[in-house]
Amino acid sequence: MNTVTENRTEVNNRQAEALSRAINNRSLSNYPTIFEGFLARGIPEDEIRPRENIFTYNAWRALGRQVKKGEHGVKICTFVPMDSKEKDAETGEVKVKTSSRPRMTTVFHVSQTKEVA
Repeated sequence: MNTVTENRTEVNNRQAEALSRAINNRSLSNYPTIFEGFLARGIPEDEIRPRENIFTYNAWRALGRQVKKGEHGVKICTFVPMDSKEKDAETGEVKVKTSSRPRMTTVFHVSQTKEVA
């Protein structure tokens, strides 16, 4: 595969992973921030439905939508899986350990997006 194709595949994988995390996450810890942020932007409370119509940029891209130019979303804290390599002191074997790390990200309401043609 050439570099352009590899990069496109990596981007598609990242977007699909972002969508999966957004839909399947069970935490409600960001709900107050999401509601407060979008209410302040004039979006009615009954139209704010996290995991249904509020996603990250990459999740919207995976759904075939693009965040409109100039739109500002709501910053939230999410936990992202990260791999780290650890070398076993006794055997010298390198093991990959996956843990979750906090990351700030921005979420956008569906009204801040448009369909990609």
